[in-house]
Amino acid sequence: MKKCLALALALIMTLCLCSASLAEEKTTFKVGICNFVDDASLNQIIANIRSQLAAIEAEKGVTFEIQEDNCNLDGSVMQQIIADFIADGVDLMVGVATPVAMTMQGMTEDNQIPVVFAAVSDPVGAGLVNSLEAPGANITGTSDYLDTNAVFNLIFAADPDASKIALLYNPSEDASTAPIAAAKEILTAKGVSFKEYSGANISEVILAANAIIADEMDAVFTPTDNTIMAAELAIYEALAEAGIPHYTGADSFALNGAFLGYGVDYANLGKETANMIAAILLDKADIAALPVKTFDNGTATVNTETCALIGFDYDAIADAFAPFCTTVQPITTAESFDELGQ
Repeated sequence: MKKCLALALALIMTLCLCSASLAEEKTTFKVGICNFVDDASLNQIIANIRSQLAAIEAEKGVTFEIQEDNCNLDGSVMQQIIADFIADGVDLMVGVATPVAMTMQGMTEDNQIPVVFAAVSDPVGAGLVNSLEAPGANITGTSDYLDTNAVFNLIFAADPDASKIALLYNPSEDASTAPIAAAKEILTAKGVSFKEYSGANISEVILAANAIIADEMDAVFTPTDNTIMAAELAIYEALAEAGIPHYTGADSFALNGAFLGYGVDYANLGKETANMIAAILLDKADIAALPVKTFDNGTATVNTETCALIGFDYDAIADAFAPFCTTVQPITTAESFDELGQ
């Protein structure tokens, strides 16, 4: 009898402990998202992070309390946003673009708050992770690595006689460092002349675009540079009217008027970033061992309006590009993907 009573008491205690454990299981998570600048690519990423987290909420019965802010290229504002996230006790931070991710990395060395970055072109080169396969610390995320050689294949497919290439970028953007260096190597090997043009803000980028037109360059290359992206709506028409195609590292540039955007699907990148957030917070994945997510860079997005303004035939361009990419797709000019229903 005593043995039966002891077993019953033990069973009751076990059930109570299990119930207490379930009651204490965390179901609400605070996520702080800091955007680097208001542009179509980065905004599309955040929109898809939000929509995928909402889907996960519905599936898993959890809640993500999202705090979102935008530093708009201002480093001091960025630091304050991140400091506010820390003070508010967020469970995880999301840094959209390389400068935000690097600042988050520095500001979480002591507290070890998990950081998931989005749209970092060169995570290893930026010193964010030890390797793509094994990040090694409290940070991982998604990369929009650009295959620079693939873009130049498209440039010379459209114009085999191009002999003067403009490199338009912001030297302070980490996302531009490796692709611009690669572009110089490619053009030097081909014996094609190039000239660098730079701008740190929209006004300077407009001046740089005017200089490109005055110099009668044959084409312009810009990697996934957020400063140039923010200025694209202000420069695309003048470049197109001068007959100078602008080749860029993201479809959002083409959305905003550039002739071509080549690179990753930022909607999918945002979705996969959200899945990584869920893996860390819900599945307790080891962030130091969670590989950086990379994507196929095979989509060439051509702005059909700009294509016509330059004097190209879209069908002929699509045929010329086809051997060098997975997909060629058209787009028309708009300020955001929402305007096109995307």
